Amino acid sequence: MGAYLPSLAGGVLIGLSATMLLLLNGRIAGISGLVAGLGRPPDRRWAADLAFVTGLILGPPAFALFAGHWPEMRMVAPLPLLAVAGLLVGFGTRLGSGCTSGHGVCGLARLSPRSIAAVFTFLATGMLTVVLARVIVP
Repeated sequence: MGAYLPSLAGGVLIGLSATMLLLLNGRIAGISGLVAGLGRPPDRRWAADLAFVTGLILGPPAFALFAGHWPEMRMVAPLPLLAVAGLLVGFGTRLGSGCTSGHGVCGLARLSPRSIAAVFTFLATGMLTVVLARVIVP
């Protein structure tokens, strides 16, 4: 069970932060929307968006401080492929009116039909990508 506790704690913190952002600011915790908001002229929501995104960036250093080591990450894809994938994800979030955090964490919790369709599309596309990647690069 101990191996699952960090994931459980992370999920609880994500849910708590998304809930607090909604209750205290009336905003959905869609990271693509929050980051996009930082590129606009500052308004009443800008400081809250900056604080939320800063909290995301400081998550790994905070983990290292408390756990005594950095989170383990392993990238097996080449950097150019990761860059193209990142651009496609960014394009998809604009096309889909939100990202996995906004639709998956917040939209599903609100039973949003648009979010249910988006999450289904994310999952189906992810599964298809894995199948194609295993066929192309066995």
